[in-house]
Amino acid sequence: MTKITPTHRRLRIILWTTAIVAAVVVAGFAVLRPDHIPSHQTVYRGEADIRSEFALIDHDEQAVTQDDYKGRWQLVFFGFTNCPDICPTTLAYMGNVLDQLGSEADQVAPLFVTVDPERDTPEVLKDYVANFHPRLIGLTGSKAQVAAAADAFKVYHEKLSNETAPDGYMMAHAGHIYLMAPDGRFDAVFLESAQPVEEMAEQISIRIAKEKRGL
Repeated sequence: MTKITPTHRRLRIILWTTAIVAAVVVAGFAVLRPDHIPSHQTVYRGEADIRSEFALIDHDEQAVTQDDYKGRWQLVFFGFTNCPDICPTTLAYMGNVLDQLGSEADQVAPLFVTVDPERDTPEVLKDYVANFHPRLIGLTGSKAQVAAAADAFKVYHEKLSNETAPDGYMMAHAGHIYLMAPDGRFDAVFLESAQPVEEMAEQISIRIAKEKRGL
């Protein structure tokens, strides 16, 4: 049985508290700007100072920026490969969403941005994301580059000492999945636990169709 240390407890409290706070904030956007989305969907929309702006390295060791994904919807999640639960669960969920989208998945760039660039090299990320879906793209960079990307997306992350963890530390981080429009604007934020895979895929499909119609 895995021993739950005080650091583990703090990490989980931070993760879920951050997720709840973010959900409350973006839920406020939905109140301000209601959309024609079925009421049973847990999807939040609105204007926010969340931007797709980054200069990073992908898992094939290529330098990339947000412009490399321009014209596609970006599905963005921040985490790290040594994450014990939330990251693998969320990445598996994202992979299932892509499968559910079928051919429309071609119009989505699923990005996994590490908050642990010290350990998550391109090679490590390439092996890791391959476990969840062939379309997933792992992104890393220098500490400064990762910090700048997290700041643009308003993603909380913090390094926490933990003697039982690999290399003596864990990374606390927010657990949101951001959906960015083809022009890089913030469109919505999801939580893996908030809706079934089919509902999230449906919401992305609706947006793809509306964008094609120029709405």
